[in-house]
Amino acid sequence: MMKNLIPRDISWLSFNGRVLQEANDATVPLKERIRFLGIFSNNMDEFFRVRVATLRRMIELGGKKGNMHLEEKPQQILDQIQSIVLQQQSEFTRIWEGILQELKKEKIFLIDEKHLNKEQKAYVKKFFDEEVRSNIIPLMIESLQQLPYLREKSIYLGVVMHKKESAYDRKYALIEIPSRIVGRFVQLPASKDGHFIILLEDVIRYNLPYIFSYFGYDHFSAHVFKVTKDAELDIDNDITTSFVQKIQSGLKNRRKGKPVRFVYDKEMDAGLLEYMMKRLNLSRKDNIIPGGRIHNYRHFMDFPDVFNSKNTRRAPITHPALQRSLRVTDVIMEQDVMLHFPYQSFNSVIDLLREAAIDPNVTTIKLTAYRLASNSKVINALVNAVRNGKEVVVMLELRARFDEENNLEWKEKLEEEGVKVLLGIPEMKVHAKLCVIKKRIGTKTIQYGFVSTGNLNEKTAKVYGDHCLLTSNRNIMADINRIFKYIEDPKHNAIHLRACKTLLVCPTDMRKKLMQHINMEIKHAKARKPAAIIAKVNSLSDIPFINKLYEAAEAGVEIKLLVRGIFCAMIEQKKFKGRLQAISIVDEYLEHARVMIFHNNGKEKMYISSADWMVRNLDHRVEAAVPITDEGIRQELKEIIHIQLRDNVKARILDNALSNNYVPSAGKKKVRSQIETYHYLFNKMQKAGEVSSN
Repeated sequence: MMKNLIPRDISWLSFNGRVLQEANDATVPLKERIRFLGIFSNNMDEFFRVRVATLRRMIELGGKKGNMHLEEKPQQILDQIQSIVLQQQSEFTRIWEGILQELKKEKIFLIDEKHLNKEQKAYVKKFFDEEVRSNIIPLMIESLQQLPYLREKSIYLGVVMHKKESAYDRKYALIEIPSRIVGRFVQLPASKDGHFIILLEDVIRYNLPYIFSYFGYDHFSAHVFKVTKDAELDIDNDITTSFVQKIQSGLKNRRKGKPVRFVYDKEMDAGLLEYMMKRLNLSRKDNIIPGGRIHNYRHFMDFPDVFNSKNTRRAPITHPALQRSLRVTDVIMEQDVMLHFPYQSFNSVIDLLREAAIDPNVTTIKLTAYRLASNSKVINALVNAVRNGKEVVVMLELRARFDEENNLEWKEKLEEEGVKVLLGIPEMKVHAKLCVIKKRIGTKTIQYGFVSTGNLNEKTAKVYGDHCLLTSNRNIMADINRIFKYIEDPKHNAIHLRACKTLLVCPTDMRKKLMQHINMEIKHAKARKPAAIIAKVNSLSDIPFINKLYEAAEAGVEIKLLVRGIFCAMIEQKKFKGRLQAISIVDEYLEHARVMIFHNNGKEKMYISSADWMVRNLDHRVEAAVPITDEGIRQELKEIIHIQLRDNVKARILDNALSNNYVPSAGKKKVRSQIETYHYLFNKMQKAGEVSSN
């Protein structure tokens, strides 16, 4: 492993450990603690599908790089991962057992098929007949020459059948739990004794004698397992195949991905376990992880809301400048507006697009889309714009990981409606969040739009912390147009990307210009002038950036970092003398924004961006960072960042030991930044309302 760096995958596991801490926090509402267990489980699934699979590919390459960024000593990292995952699994189980006791105190009981009373048994049998039976087809695997395809993200019951008088005559079967169709949780009839919930797999367990009555067996055991597979899309280079066909083919091939993890109930029949491992070509060296009775806790993000104490999430507020006008468009023609999600409403973005869709003077709408909501109001506005005669262009990133199928469906829908869909650039994802709207008034063309740090997704905007700059700034709009020209014809229009003057753009100049900003801070520090950098990103793993931050800290630059996830820097080095500090905030909302502030000898440079400080973002994606020039917005954004830097409730110190210790609060006023940020913005809205009423 490289000197003075934490391996990115080990750092990521430390981040997921912070998620697990939230599930363990007794001050967090019980429903939210269960949701954090679900988030932890979902994160771990994706980690194995992507990162563990990638490390295995690296080992198979045997040092041959190909198109892959290789980690040093991938086998050593895999060994560390296995050790940490088992420790976290043990902690997960401990936390879940504690939560079960807390549920009982609230008279919420998660029961299994062995603890049903007479009334509940009748309900479970009836529910199975009406809702479940038609959605399951048992697979008698012993009679099959090849193991059937096991669906990603599904859980299965491995069933063993035999007669009580003989343990030798056994049959094995697999049943996929149809949680996608039926749901994972079945609420049993209401009772004065409390709420009783049974999992769908236990409904099926109860009905096993009925399901397999044909065979005449009288003894059944069934244990849950799941398989996690390599999720990498293999895109072939056949020039006669369209890009869409390649994505479709890659999705089909993903079904055949190699297993990278097998998680099972530790009570599973030994014979069935050996049989499954053999059929899946797994050995004891692979990630064979024994666990408890329940798996796929990601479903627990949707645990039934049967709690006595309701978690009242704060309703998003309207930006003060937009409260005073019927039209968002009118406001941003006069001034820049920055929205802070989820504290402020994403509806303002929807309203902007809806206004453009019906404005007779609007001629064109162009935007980039990475992840969209299932019933996207953004898409609805764009479709109506086309119907109203506007030219609509959407850059739809088909390779947004795990959203490929959704985006293929959106492509078809958009094209049916007459939207021009751009499909991206070979070997490069378009991750920038951009929009430009053009309207013609007389002989004059006016342009406006936005640059955002997050997706155009009204669902995730309720839980993701992001910033979105609404603006009619000519220079910004000119650069967005240049980016679209490049995307429309990347082979011949690369010059347009390099011509951007206001936005910092990847992969052309963002890395270079950010390095220049850091070098300027180093220069000021060496001249004994004030020098400081504040950066907020999701992940920091780019080695040149880390080394440059080391150099800056050694020169005397005060560096404060807010990093939610991967953090590969080792900040506890004598030469820094505490000048490089980093914290991570994990709380109710997902911290997703990227913000960069450079002191610049008192003339601060400030940006928001879609890009993390990672190789993939800086060198292999189209990304954008927009400078914040409006003084009011600059002060507001700085205040929000400083609130986060003062967090001593949900902030953890990022250190070399990956200890995830909370920022100490002894003797200080407690600051929970997400609540403080909401209050800050709410008070600004109230004050603005008082001024306007006077």
